[in-house]
Amino acid sequence: MTAEFLEFSRSRGNDLSTPNPMFRFPGLRPGDRWCLCAARWKEAYDAGKAPPVVLEASHISSLEFASLEELQEHAVLEEE
Repeated sequence: MTAEFLEFSRSRGNDLSTPNPMFRFPGLRPGDRWCLCAARWKEAYDAGKAPPVVLEASHISSLEFASLEELQEHAVLEEE
């Protein structure tokens, strides 16, 4: 996660930073890893706010929303 993406997501009505004890959700911080739906990632990409992507952990169906080149622009290795 990046601070830019977390703010972008919050501005779209999905606050991922605030803990929600009812769902045992601790809230996310920059540097955390989290699974995103491909449509939200693409929306963030189009707005210039896309977080890093672990390609090895991404489902092939992600390519229905974003091109491989777009994903590769933000690719990081799994151990990073």
